[in-house]
Amino acid sequence: MALSFCGSVDAYSVEEGVLNNGCFVDALNLVPHVFLLFITFPILFIGWGSQSSKVQIHHNTWLHFPGHNLRWILTFSLLFVHVCEFAEGIVSNKMMDTDHLHLYMPAFMGFVAATTSVVYYHNIETSNFPKLLLVLFIYWVLAFITKSIKLWKYTEYNVGPQHLRFCITALLVILYGLLMAVEINVIRVRKYVFFTNPQKVKPPEDLQDLGVRFLQPFVNLLSKATYWWMNPLIIGAHKRPIELKKIGKLPIAMRALTNYLRLKDAYEDQRTAEDPDRLPSIWRSMYRAFGRPILLSSTFRYLADLLGFAGPLCISGIVKYLKVDDEVATTDKEAYFGVHFMSSTKLLQNTSVLAVLLFLALILQRTFLQASYYVTIETGINLRGALLAMIYNKILRLSTSNMSMGEMTLGQINNLVAIETNQLMWFLFLCPNLWAMPVQIVMGVILLYYLLGWSALVGASVIVLLAPIQYLMATKLADTQKNTLEHSTDRLKKTTEILKGIKLLKLYAWENIFCDSVEETRGKELTSLKTFALYTSMSIFMNAAIPIAAVLATFVMHHFINKTVPSPSEAFAALALFHILVTPLFLFSTVVRFAVKALVSVQKLGEFLQSDEIGDDSWRNGDMSVSLETAKNHIGATKAINRKQPIRYQMDNYEQPRRGQMRPTETEDVAVKVSNGFFTWGSNLSTLSDINIRIPTGQLTMIVGQVGCGKSSLLLAMLGEMQTIEGRVCWSKLPDCEMVNGGNISWSETEETDEDTRSKNRYSVAYAAQKSWLLNATVEENITFGSPFNKQRYKAVIDACSLQPDIDLLPFGDQTEIGERGINLSGGQRQRICVARALYQNTNIVFLDDPFSALDIHLSDHLMQEGILKFLQDDKRTVALVTHKLQYLIHADWIIAMKDGSVLREGTLKDIQTHDFELYDHWKTLMNRQDQELEKDIQQDSQTTLERKTLRRAFYSREAKNQIYDEDEEEEEEEEDDDDLSTTANRRSKIPWKMCWRYLSSGGYFMVFLMVSSNLLKHSVIVAIDCWLALWTSSKTNKTSMADTGISSNTTLPNTDAIEAQNDSYHLPVFIILCAAGITLCLFTSLSVEYLGLSAATNLHHNLLNKIIHAPIRFFDITPLGQILNRFSADTNIIDQHIPPTLESLTRSTLLCLSAIGIISAITPAFLIALVPLAVAFYFIQKYFRVASKDLQDLDDSTQLPLLCHFSETAEGLTTIRAFRHEARFKQRMLELTDTNNTAYLFLSAANRWLEVRTDYLGAVIVLTAAGASIWSLCCGLYSESLVGLGLTYALTVTNYLNWVVRNLADLEVQMSAVKKVNSFLSTESENYEGSMDTSQVPENWPHDGEIEIQDLCVRYDPMLKPVLKHVNAYIKPGQKVGICGRTGSGKSSLSLAFFNMVDIFEGKIVIDGIDICKLPLHTLRSRLSIILQDPVLFSGSIRFNLDPERMCTDDRLWEALEIAQLKNMVKALPGGLDGVVTEGGENFSVGQRQLFCLARAFVRKSSILIMDEATASIDMATENILQKVVMTAFADRTVVTIAHHVSSILDAEQVLVFSSGILVESDSGPNLLAQEESLFSVLSELESESGSAEALQSLTACTVSTPF
Repeated sequence: MALSFCGSVDAYSVEEGVLNNGCFVDALNLVPHVFLLFITFPILFIGWGSQSSKVQIHHNTWLHFPGHNLRWILTFSLLFVHVCEFAEGIVSNKMMDTDHLHLYMPAFMGFVAATTSVVYYHNIETSNFPKLLLVLFIYWVLAFITKSIKLWKYTEYNVGPQHLRFCITALLVILYGLLMAVEINVIRVRKYVFFTNPQKVKPPEDLQDLGVRFLQPFVNLLSKATYWWMNPLIIGAHKRPIELKKIGKLPIAMRALTNYLRLKDAYEDQRTAEDPDRLPSIWRSMYRAFGRPILLSSTFRYLADLLGFAGPLCISGIVKYLKVDDEVATTDKEAYFGVHFMSSTKLLQNTSVLAVLLFLALILQRTFLQASYYVTIETGINLRGALLAMIYNKILRLSTSNMSMGEMTLGQINNLVAIETNQLMWFLFLCPNLWAMPVQIVMGVILLYYLLGWSALVGASVIVLLAPIQYLMATKLADTQKNTLEHSTDRLKKTTEILKGIKLLKLYAWENIFCDSVEETRGKELTSLKTFALYTSMSIFMNAAIPIAAVLATFVMHHFINKTVPSPSEAFAALALFHILVTPLFLFSTVVRFAVKALVSVQKLGEFLQSDEIGDDSWRNGDMSVSLETAKNHIGATKAINRKQPIRYQMDNYEQPRRGQMRPTETEDVAVKVSNGFFTWGSNLSTLSDINIRIPTGQLTMIVGQVGCGKSSLLLAMLGEMQTIEGRVCWSKLPDCEMVNGGNISWSETEETDEDTRSKNRYSVAYAAQKSWLLNATVEENITFGSPFNKQRYKAVIDACSLQPDIDLLPFGDQTEIGERGINLSGGQRQRICVARALYQNTNIVFLDDPFSALDIHLSDHLMQEGILKFLQDDKRTVALVTHKLQYLIHADWIIAMKDGSVLREGTLKDIQTHDFELYDHWKTLMNRQDQELEKDIQQDSQTTLERKTLRRAFYSREAKNQIYDEDEEEEEEEEDDDDLSTTANRRSKIPWKMCWRYLSSGGYFMVFLMVSSNLLKHSVIVAIDCWLALWTSSKTNKTSMADTGISSNTTLPNTDAIEAQNDSYHLPVFIILCAAGITLCLFTSLSVEYLGLSAATNLHHNLLNKIIHAPIRFFDITPLGQILNRFSADTNIIDQHIPPTLESLTRSTLLCLSAIGIISAITPAFLIALVPLAVAFYFIQKYFRVASKDLQDLDDSTQLPLLCHFSETAEGLTTIRAFRHEARFKQRMLELTDTNNTAYLFLSAANRWLEVRTDYLGAVIVLTAAGASIWSLCCGLYSESLVGLGLTYALTVTNYLNWVVRNLADLEVQMSAVKKVNSFLSTESENYEGSMDTSQVPENWPHDGEIEIQDLCVRYDPMLKPVLKHVNAYIKPGQKVGICGRTGSGKSSLSLAFFNMVDIFEGKIVIDGIDICKLPLHTLRSRLSIILQDPVLFSGSIRFNLDPERMCTDDRLWEALEIAQLKNMVKALPGGLDGVVTEGGENFSVGQRQLFCLARAFVRKSSILIMDEATASIDMATENILQKVVMTAFADRTVVTIAHHVSSILDAEQVLVFSSGILVESDSGPNLLAQEESLFSVLSELESESGSAEALQSLTACTVSTPF
């Protein structure tokens, strides 16, 4: 019988007893497996188990039975042992004369049964029906018994540990025993059989909340290891973009709050009762809180690293034993039970077994490595969340003096949040490398020594000695990056200035001058970038060249020491080991750098956490002293009550402080009382001394005094923001009285729970600070500030603060986002929103700190009357108002007058008039002065009107812009319009090859050719080196085989030695030459890629700058400044620094993979058959991953900004937040923002692991197929074993580089969007600078007279838009003073732009001194005219540069211009005179002075035509008078065209042009037009005088009638 279970007829004999028959014992072992399959298959297929779910849960895999992870680990171990048992059976069977099925069939059935058991268990677990586990329990018991019988029989027959089958059986007995114990434990815990009351279970607490989508902690072990649970998200992203709601919330254990409490407990525990002042160590806190996962990750890392060495060893074994397979000696057969028993070493000499072991080792190694990465990243993210919460909690308790005295700046806090926490997170990511690298290096060197002897140590020393140079490179890179950043900031600053003043630059034809200035700074930046590129390429070069150098040194040294070349098995194993060794040494420099940075970060963090805090914190609701356990319990309770609501977890008592507390009873006449108070801002000197005041309840208290006398400090002292030297602040009982006692605020002993006391002791105070503070939120959110929305109350507040007209101007009304990232409002608008916030809050006490400072007189009056006197007083609220407006004192119920930090006088106005007439008289004088200023104020347009006009202008261009979108939005629109999902999916998964080519071609075709050719050449040489090595080592093998066959003849030996010597003399030099060429080409390729990137960056920035700066003015109207700046900042940075290394890495890893696959296919063409399905799998993996990765990357970026903004806005508004008692709400917001960002980052990290696991497994399959194909080819006698070694070594490299191909491809795709955005601006049309006339045809002194003819002029801003001027005809004589007026939007300013050809003149013409301006080159036209704009623009630099950037005028001319503008004395007084510094935007001069500088600038250019575009709109009366006077005298002989803001300023003009809706309706002299009563000019004039006198009258009566003196 050729194939029978027992092998032969004799084998069925049971004469010596049934159990002494080996075949019977093996058959007995089949019984449990057959039993399990027989029972479980019907249950699995019918699906009965999955229907009987007892607990309704959202995700199947959430509910685990006890011992879940242990069961999976044991089952995987069982499967591995069964594979070994099967392999041993097959190999033993080959050594028998007949086939013995019983040697391997039970192992095969055992493997199937073990697989079935885990599938069955998984289904039972997801359906939560433990009773069906009884089947598994019976199976483990039966399997344990049958295997134990087998083991007992082996020991009887003296089969011991020296035999492999005995070891396998012993292992199986142990595993079955352990699985049986796991099953017993489930019965013990769940009590599902043998007990009367089975235990009922619920899913984990946080999973009752359906919002949790991050399932890594809850899924089974297989899904954990392979990230299988990520499949729906990643595959779904291909059809529809991943949004925030799709990734849901984090599990409780990963939330910032949980980790914060863990870290805080570890931090606080270090302060013992014996030593309370001991400084806690942050390192120790981090270790205590997060040490365990780091140890787990390190364990995974060690296992992965050790398994990594299985690759080279298996290659060595396969190559070594390829020929030995057929020569199995028959002398060592050991037989028991009539079958062969082999030793453990024999199995490991079988190439097929080694190939399978290599595959399994790779799978395990990669799984452990990814698990290690995941655990460190998760721990790093948890640590960052905890640190952010710790920093935030500290910020909320920071002493105000710390911030105001500059000890702790906003920049430092932002650095802590954005940089230091990230440094620590990255250090934690790289942390396991610190202790894994030495082990890896030592193991590698030991194995190399074992393979090649002393020569290997030479190669290893090359690698080790070059490591410090790597570190040096890394530090140089960091320094160069700092330099580049400085130049980059400088360039960006200049670009911002240009873009802000682009209108002026174009009008004065100065674009090229400023463009050159930016190019000069860019030149410095590029020099720095060249150094950066050099160091980067050196670093890449060393990384690529070190393995070649090490191999060269090793084999040359081996040749000289041993006079021979290593065997193929030794050579290729050594080659693989060198590749393993390079990785830790390359990482070494990075890890050390991050370790140093982490030390610095911890030091900064420690200093910050030890900085001064505000008073005693127990009275504020800012304390987070809740233990971890209570936090968990509390959260659990919350979940149980309310499943659908999102979790509202707090950082302190998990309860919002109560809003709108009860009002104090009417009998309480004092709301706040300060007794004998001495307060300071941090120094020992008291800022406020001997303060004894009271704030009466329900009344208006005004605090007055000169600037700097301590009015604002008094408010802050009452709020507990200042340090108290002595005295106390007492708040009215509500029901408690808080007191500041020697710096501590205490409250009366009322019997209440701690929670109640804490939430209402010092009730919330509505506080409007002097410096307005806004949130990055909508107008409505800024006003309601966390209070419930009440429409009626909201409207009343809006009206009281006159905000409605401003809100109407905003694009989305009160839903427009304002603040740092929103619309930039003016100072007055910001101040009114802050006051509105204080008014809206339902608090008893309102503190207003100088709310009128940024408001004009009309608004101040309205706010005083409607807001404070009506809205607050009607509500009987206690108001403390700090003000300089003394005319409002008459409304005060109580006045506190301050001087030099102490109270000068306290009482009612009548009391002060009676008791301190001198002070009263002083106030009266000041009030008269304020009245005079008021009259001036009325004559000119109010500040508010200007602010609103600015706001309207900001949005005027936006309306037209609705047709133009940011590129990203445009793409999204397209996607939304496209109904066909597959088309969308294709667009999203397409690689932007077009943009890649655009980028490469920007670098120059020669550089592209150089990069491509050098890369191809380098990889060809590297392949040639390895092939040559294979050829060389195979020559030794051939010689050995010759020697073996011809051993009988003594004469053959000298010949073989001679042949070897000859071979070596031929092979060695070629090997050395190839290695040298490889090293040189490595340097060449790394340089070519970096310099290609540099060339592309240079050209793209140069083209972008030129395109933008020469774009028509319309482009700047419709494109937001932020968008343009982004192209010069973020996008340019990506092009400069990020694309080149990504491109290099992508080309290197792709070519390595391709050359590896090429080599394997050339050696074993059979591999190509397997390659097709592998390539298909790889294509889909990368396709799905790239799309999902891009989405998650975008989510991570978009969630990071709000978090950073929240920190900075909290630090800025500390006093307001603390006054309102809203700490808890802000902490809550911070936790939500942190968790949102962490969720996105964790998903991104999990997606990367998803990819890497899959590509690694693909790599392992490639290795297995390559090994299988090689063994099969060699069995057929096709190739030498050295080529097999070469193929396997290359197959191993594929595993390392496959995921890098996809990762780099995904990164490049994201980075190419920067090129796309820049490219979209490069298609902008420039203005036509040429003109039809040549510059030489224009007279030198043109325009000489200043005569202007406007003939049938029609103007529009864009061919798509309606005309703004229609058929205008006018004539302006030389030297004439012309005024242009009209209502807003009538086309006045458009005419001024038409003179400079800045708008589209599509019909008619303007002729100046006989030349049509449209024919002139733009530079000539604009450089010959002068203009003064409404907004004065100055650039950073010197005064000389601002007056004459072209450097064409003498100093005398400049001084003359300054004298005319009445600035000469002021400039002379400055250090440096004409070279005096002008800061950015001219901030070191007042608005009036800036406007006069602009006048001087216009005078410097001796043009016969001056145009003034509402030049007096934003300056005071005095400056306006100077300006008018100068224009009349200095410009007496020139043509002056004034676009008037006030009709009053052009009443005497020789000619007035009145516009309405783009049409010239009136043209005559000023007096003539005024004389015509029905003319539009006289109507405008009357309207202006009426509104002015009415406002004047109203304000004057408000100040004088109600004043009692």
